[in-house]
Amino acid sequence: MYPELSLYIDGQFIQGGGRREQDVLNPATNLPIGKLPHATPADLDLALSSAQRAFESWRNSSPMLRSQILRKVGELMRERAPVIGRLITLEQGKPLAEGVGEVTVCAEHADWHAEECRRIYGRVIPARNSRVQQTVLREPIGVCVAFSPWNFPFSQAFRKVAAAVGAGCSVILKGSSDTPHAVVAMAQMFHEAGLPPGVLNLVSGDSGMISDYLIKSPVVRKISFTGSTPVGQQLAALAGSLMKRCTMELGGHAPVIVCDDADIDSAVEALAGYKFRNAGQVCISPTRFFIQDGVYDRFVEQFVAKAKSLKVGDGLEAGTRMGPLAQRRRVTAMEDFVEDARQRGASILAGGSRLPGDGNFFAPTVIADLPEDARFMNEEPFGPVAGIVRFKTVEEVLQRANRLPFGLASYAFTTSCKNAHTLSRGLEAGQVSINHMGLAMAEVPFGGIKESGYGSEGGAETFDGYLTTKFVTQFN
Repeated sequence: MYPELSLYIDGQFIQGGGRREQDVLNPATNLPIGKLPHATPADLDLALSSAQRAFESWRNSSPMLRSQILRKVGELMRERAPVIGRLITLEQGKPLAEGVGEVTVCAEHADWHAEECRRIYGRVIPARNSRVQQTVLREPIGVCVAFSPWNFPFSQAFRKVAAAVGAGCSVILKGSSDTPHAVVAMAQMFHEAGLPPGVLNLVSGDSGMISDYLIKSPVVRKISFTGSTPVGQQLAALAGSLMKRCTMELGGHAPVIVCDDADIDSAVEALAGYKFRNAGQVCISPTRFFIQDGVYDRFVEQFVAKAKSLKVGDGLEAGTRMGPLAQRRRVTAMEDFVEDARQRGASILAGGSRLPGDGNFFAPTVIADLPEDARFMNEEPFGPVAGIVRFKTVEEVLQRANRLPFGLASYAFTTSCKNAHTLSRGLEAGQVSINHMGLAMAEVPFGGIKESGYGSEGGAETFDGYLTTKFVTQFN
């Protein structure tokens, strides 16, 4: 039921060949479901030469052709979403509806990039001399390397590939070794949609070796990475030493601010669903909940009830609302956060422990009365744990929310225009969502500030990182 995995280089799916392989595990059982081949240095050389050769022609391709291919990929995604989504659940753990939804949403990104790639405009600058023509051209940057994570193995990879392909670049994609089928399925759809050989190449295996090898290659001009802040800092430092452009979407520790005047029922409904989506393994997951004194007790009571009502289980089982964590080490990490909070006097209001069985299951957890020096209040949990604390004034809570070096996403709930204005201007984050969960659609930019990275994916900004600006002045 789990397809054979492969590399995809120069338009060919490559399997076997005596390459080293590793097990792919189902996190609901921790049993192997497949074998992932590791790319060799020779495979990487082939991918680099293929991508460079393909770029020389693809850079001059018609935007109409690029649009046509992206639209065809979107159609294939909609057709195959049930099958691909099920396999995402099998290898990553999220509930089936979330796995299918991840693929379906990417069809919207395919359509968006198909439209926007037809509108990559330059401009004419009026010259001081009538015999001079001044133009600004936007040109594809070259061969790109993209690294995508395991928590959204399809959507995070597709954003990078769609932007690179739509801009006229070629790309070498390295997906997560924990969740490798999603990107193989993606390569298959681009292949069937008629993308020329070498424009997209897929490699897998040793992340450290592959990232070092590809980033150091003179062929590569752009790096896009989604993952943890420490790894992103290492890759950015390497790329920076070679003056290569980067897009970095790194860790977050999103604050939530719920004011006294908020619609509490709506806030709880929105936040509970978003907090425990994908078992909290979401970079924009709400984590630090700051609740104003006047509504604190009511919010906590309702939120805890929601957490306790969630059905946790195998993502393929009917009725499951939260699946397992993707790896065993994530369960241990959650236990460490909870134990640290308990030792510092915090109250565990829901969950707080792993669940029985062979899989990586951890109960939806709510912790209250956390001191500022608790690990949870300073380190990204990346799991199904919410920390709740009180605040008195908006000015005070902004200081506390902005205290950390993270700046990816933030949330606020208030019916006061004054509060909404103050919070939207005062929160130090690349994305601020007020009174709903309005992030990550195809038409809006996605990205962070501070140690959460730089550059945007999606929205009108989606091609910025894949284009260079060339000024041409001509005397006639």
